[in-house]
Amino acid sequence: MKGVVFNLLEQVVVREYGENVWDDLLDATGFPGPYTSLGSYPDEEMMALVGAASTALKLPPGEILRWFGRRAMPLLAQHYPVFFAPHTDTLSFVMSVNAIIHPEVRKLYAGAGCPHFHFEKAENGALLMGYNSARRLCALAHGFIEGAGDHYSQTMTVEHPLCMHRGDESCQLKITAH
Repeated sequence: MKGVVFNLLEQVVVREYGENVWDDLLDATGFPGPYTSLGSYPDEEMMALVGAASTALKLPPGEILRWFGRRAMPLLAQHYPVFFAPHTDTLSFVMSVNAIIHPEVRKLYAGAGCPHFHFEKAENGALLMGYNSARRLCALAHGFIEGAGDHYSQTMTVEHPLCMHRGDESCQLKITAH
C-alpha cells in the first residue's frame, strides 16, 4: 500500500485524537513509522494500525476504516482539488474514480494497487457500485463515499447488499444521495 494512505491515516488520527494517539498506535503495532508518501508498505501494516485503533477505540475494524475514509476526504479535496472541481454532486464524483482519479493516482504513485469499480444505475436514482479488490477494503470505500457526500453537501445512504467479508465473490454498494 502506498505511503500516502498511511500519511492520510496519520493526519486524521492526529487531527481528531492527537499526536500521542498516533504514537500509541505505532507502538501497539511495533512499526516504527514514519511513512513517506511515495513509499510502498505491506498491506499488513495498515491492517495492524486499523486493528490497534479498533482495540483502542473499541470499534470493529470496518467502522475504523469507514471513519478513516470519511475523515480523509476533506484532506484529499484540499490536496487534489482538480479531482473534485469538475463535479457538483457525489454520484458524479464517485463515477469518475475509475476513469480519472485512479489513472492519475497510478501516475503520481507508481505501483499503486487501486481497486476497480463497476457502476450500474438502480431504481430511484441510486447507483450500484461493484467493488473488487484483494485488499477487501470496502468499508474504506464506504467511508470515502460518505466523505464525498459531506464535500458536496449531500447526505448519502450506502447499503452493502453483497460483501466479500460475508462470503460473496465481490462487494456491491448501493449508493443513494439525498
